[in-house]
Amino acid sequence: MAKQAGTDLEGGKKIIMDALGGIPLGRPANPEEVADLIAFLAPDRASSITGTEYTIDGGTVPTA
Repeated sequence: MAKQAGTDLEGGKKIIMDALGGIPLGRPANPEEVADLIAFLAPDRASSITGTEYTIDGGTVPTA
């Protein structure tokens, strides 16, 4: 996308953010944040958490 628009990587990211309508938190999630959720759900202490979907997208998808 960036190449087609004649911009760099940061410009390409802006194109994507604009197409999504922006991200309320101002940035997409990073891999470490996803790993933190997995680490929270993996132990036996979280064994009663079932059938739940987690959206890690900085607030892009309205959930309320």
